[in-house]
Amino acid sequence: MVLPLSLCGRHVIDTQVIAERSGTAFRLARGETLVVIDPKGEQVADLLAFNADDMDEVISSGRTLDYAETIRLTTGHSLYSNRSNVLLEIVEDTVGMHDFLLTPCSVDTFHHFYPDRPPHRGCFGNLAEALEPYGVARDRIPVAFNCFMNVPIDGETGRLRVLPPLSKAGDHIKLRAAMDLVIGLTACSAPDSNGGSFKPIHYRIEPAPDP
Repeated sequence: MVLPLSLCGRHVIDTQVIAERSGTAFRLARGETLVVIDPKGEQVADLLAFNADDMDEVISSGRTLDYAETIRLTTGHSLYSNRSNVLLEIVEDTVGMHDFLLTPCSVDTFHHFYPDRPPHRGCFGNLAEALEPYGVARDRIPVAFNCFMNVPIDGETGRLRVLPPLSKAGDHIKLRAAMDLVIGLTACSAPDSNGGSFKPIHYRIEPAPDP
């Protein structure tokens, strides 16, 4: 689904809609900026990035958190690959709370945490389907950068909790590509991650600045 066109300088940008509990994949060229938008508030978007020229190079939670020396990634931080190369740079962030610890939700997640709910293939299944045409097998899907996900950590016990996102309607995060990428992106399917409801995610691609 495509929302009406909007102008940005001399460029026309299409805002794309990811329907609730679904996902997509697309190419993002070096210098372009991906804007991930929470249109209704309290909705997580799982984001993956691969080097478009070598799909064995993929976003890495461990490398990123190690180099950032924090789990609170926001404007000014970079998302690194398993080869320690920068894939994406966070250039604008209206929320400031995202997660890079927890793996994409899956059928097994539902069996574990929501045994009384109908199981859903989750972000893992949606990412697997969307990335299959790019040659990404299911076992190559790593920990995603979970835009807007609120995962506080108890300072004494280290216990994790998943609380409703802090994002409000219209909040966004902008990430600039440091190389040609293949992106996987979802509207998350786990109830606790999204304040108990499921909503769409919007995104758009802004062109690279003129040289």
